[in-house]
Amino acid sequence: MLPFEKTEYQERVRKVKTSMEEQGIEVLLLTDPSNMNYVSGYDAMSYYVPQGVIIATGLEEPVCFIRLQDLYCASETTWMCDENVISYPDKYLWEPKVLHVMDFIGGFLKEKGLHNKKIGLEFDAYYFNAHWYNRLEKVLPDATLVDATALVNWVRGQKSVKELEYMQIAARIVEKTMYNAIEKIGVGVRESEVAAGVYSDLVKGTGVYGGEYPALAPVMPAGERTAGAHFSWTTEGKYQDSQLVYMELSGSYKRYHAPLTRTIFIGEPSARVRETAKIVVEGLNVALSAVKPGVTCEEVEKAWQATINKYGLEKESRMGYTVGIGYPPVWMENSAFFKPGDKTVLKPNMTFHMMPGMWLDGYGVAITETIRVNESGCETITRFPRELFVR
Repeated sequence: MLPFEKTEYQERVRKVKTSMEEQGIEVLLLTDPSNMNYVSGYDAMSYYVPQGVIIATGLEEPVCFIRLQDLYCASETTWMCDENVISYPDKYLWEPKVLHVMDFIGGFLKEKGLHNKKIGLEFDAYYFNAHWYNRLEKVLPDATLVDATALVNWVRGQKSVKELEYMQIAARIVEKTMYNAIEKIGVGVRESEVAAGVYSDLVKGTGVYGGEYPALAPVMPAGERTAGAHFSWTTEGKYQDSQLVYMELSGSYKRYHAPLTRTIFIGEPSARVRETAKIVVEGLNVALSAVKPGVTCEEVEKAWQATINKYGLEKESRMGYTVGIGYPPVWMENSAFFKPGDKTVLKPNMTFHMMPGMWLDGYGVAITETIRVNESGCETITRFPRELFVR
C-alpha cells in the first residue's frame, strides 16, 4: 500500500514540472533517493547502485530506472504504470568504464526523442558523481546538461497534511527513544548498551506504529567527545561520573524524520555547563518565537545569535535546516537554512530541525527541536522537556 494517494504524487510532479518550466528545463534526472521517493514513492535500500527517476515536460508520468534485481521493489512502491518502471541488467554494473547505467538512461532518452533537450541533473547530490556526468555527456552530445541539484528539494518544502502526520509519528518514536536512553545512562553503563537500546526503540516504534532505520546513525558522544558535533558512541567506553553526554536522534516513519537532541550530565554539573545549557535554551526559545510566515531564515538565525552574543558566545555554523524525507547519509532536505544570508521567506507547513548546539573547548551542549511553521508562528513537532538532564 502506497503511503500517499496517487493524486498527491501527481500534484508533486505537477509542481516539479512548473519549477522546471520556470528554469527552462525540459528533462530532469533525479538520483537523490529522497527526491526519487518524493515524486515516485520508490523506497528500497538499492541506492548503492545507480538508479534514477526521469521527469520530462512531455511525459505524463515519471519514469523510474532501477536495477533488474530491484524491479519488484519498484513495482511494489511506485505509483506509475508498469511501462514507466524500467530495469537494467547487471551487465551495466560489471565494467562501468566500458558500459554504464548512464548509457542505458541515455539510450532511453534517445528513444523518446529527449536526447537534445535541456536536461537538469543533481550535480551536487550524494548519489551523482563525476563519472556519471561524463558518461551522460558522452552519450548525449546534443543535450544541454545543467545543474538542477535542489529543484525538487525546494518543492518539498511545504508539507501536506499526510506528511505532517508521518512526522508526528516519527516524533512520538524519538520521544520514547530519548526518554528510555536517558533513563539507561549511568555510571558504569556501556555506551554501546545504550546505543543498542536506541536502535531497538527506534525500530520498535510507539507500539501502534513501527519505526524504520534513520537516515543518520545516532549521534551520542560522551565526555570530551561532546566537543565534536558528529561522534557516535565508543565500542568499549563506559559512562563515568561527572561526564557530559548528548544525543541527537530521530524517529523515522515512511522515511519521514523528526530529529531531537538533548544533553545529559552524569553527577553534579559544573556552573559552566549549567550556564551554557541555560543560554542554549534561552536562545532556542527566542528563535522559536521569531519564526512566523513572512520572516526570513536569516532573521531567525539573527535572533538566536543576538541572544547568545549577550553572553559572549558565538556560533559560526547554521542553527537549523529543513527536514522531512531522509535516506543515508542525512535527513536534511538541503534547501532552506537558518543561517546568515539565507533570505528564504518562511511559509506555513515548512518544517525545520532547529539545531542550536554549542561546541566549545572540551565540551558541547545541544538542545534541539523539530518544528512546523504554522499560520501565526510555529509549533514544535517534537515535544520533550527543554532542559539539561541530570543523572
